[in-house]
Amino acid sequence: MLAVAQAHRRCPWLADLAGAWIFYSVFPLPPGITPRFERIARFAPWVGAVIGAAEALLWLGLAPAGPLAQIPLVLALGIALSGGLHLDGAMDTADGLAAGPERCLEAMDDSRVGASGVQAFVLLVLLRVGALALLAPQAPAALVGASVWGRVAPLVAMQAFPYLRPQGGTAAFHRRHWRGWARELAPTLLLLGLLSGIALGLGWPLWVGLGWGGLLPALLVPWSLGRRLGGHSGDSYGACVEWTQSLCLLLWGLLLLWGR
Repeated sequence: MLAVAQAHRRCPWLADLAGAWIFYSVFPLPPGITPRFERIARFAPWVGAVIGAAEALLWLGLAPAGPLAQIPLVLALGIALSGGLHLDGAMDTADGLAAGPERCLEAMDDSRVGASGVQAFVLLVLLRVGALALLAPQAPAALVGASVWGRVAPLVAMQAFPYLRPQGGTAAFHRRHWRGWARELAPTLLLLGLLSGIALGLGWPLWVGLGWGGLLPALLVPWSLGRRLGGHSGDSYGACVEWTQSLCLLLWGLLLLWGR
């Protein structure tokens, strides 16, 4: 514990990593570290990599049972480990878009889920079910990659669009502590390089190319939502995660299918 506390003092960024760890997941925090909730978004992809790795391990462990058991249980694990944080945002965002510009923020703040939110949930789940069925044996690598790229998308939203609630909101601290694209993206670039190296080391060159293809949904989803909403909020950051993950899995599944 003493070593952890000393590392904490020498590396201030460790406090933001700890904040990301408990903000974006239900994982317990190691003792001796005090979390800080300022520049945590830059470490969200690292948390996503851990969640994706847990999903991949469960997929492999359930291999004897086949996709009929693997797909729903892996999806349930992903939702559980993230605490449903991003999925809630995706549903609220769908309700806000359906309510129109005048009532958008009001609808997103409403704790009740509307018909559009339910439809968004069902569509996201169906997209992932179909995508994982297409991916089958390649699903473990895809689960990790999609979980990482899903959490890159909010970084794009934070950089490119204003925050929708000028008076402040639960996610306003992201923009308040934003230090610019280069500094906030540095941990993600390190992670992507590490994952590419692991894929090459395991003899998966295909996944290096496909994995970087996740950049396309990670750019298009926050851009599309930002244009429609006129900016972003905490809910739409969550929507960026969910839709990017689903579209990454679907894109990779279709590319593998067409490449056979």
